[in-house]
Amino acid sequence: MQSDIHHKIHLGIIMDGNGRWATRLGHERGWGHREGVRAIRPVVEAVRDAGVGTLTLYAFSSDNWRRPAAEVAILLRLLGSYLRDEIESLVRAGIRLTVIGRRDRLGVRLSRRIAEAEARSAMAERLHLRIAFDYSSRDAIVEAARLAGPNITRDDFAHRLSGGVPDLDLLIRTGGEQRLSDFLLFESAYAELLFTPRLWPDFRPSHVEEALAEFRTRQRRFGALPGPAVAA
Repeated sequence: MQSDIHHKIHLGIIMDGNGRWATRLGHERGWGHREGVRAIRPVVEAVRDAGVGTLTLYAFSSDNWRRPAAEVAILLRLLGSYLRDEIESLVRAGIRLTVIGRRDRLGVRLSRRIAEAEARSAMAERLHLRIAFDYSSRDAIVEAARLAGPNITRDDFAHRLSGGVPDLDLLIRTGGEQRLSDFLLFESAYAELLFTPRLWPDFRPSHVEEALAEFRTRQRRFGALPGPAVAA
């Protein structure tokens, strides 16, 4: 079953716009982050049966430590509460959960909760949900290069970098910005990009379905001549 997952779409989403969404509604930014977490479950459920084998969500970049300490503390607590509240439903739904990024700055308690959630869901096979937290693609590339031997191949390097997860097929960024922000840079070499002005708490399963439908109309050439659109 794992090989079947690896032949499905790898979808990445940069979940942007929580703070701005809250501010526009007259609330503090932390409220927007909490609502952003609530938006995750319906999106995960939507992609599980939509030909997606891997879903990588960008939740907290390594550069986000520059934000006010109170906001960072909220984001750390929200990751912990998400792992606590969602892991059993993820397991029942056949969803494997992993967290990518640094853990040495997250604290012992949160790091332990991540490890427990990963172990609890390790055998799930319908969808691989990855949460990028305290994540920097450039740092990940540097670390993989540091550990690589002098004769490593591109495929070997990719496996060392991502643990066998396939390259990104489709990248969606909510919130209106049009940049990658240090997210899966190596893995995005031939990813299709879709930027939407819709802020993450307003992002719905129907929007995922629309994005996947558009993705399947695109011709993916990988440097070759034009061929047929992506198979449905």
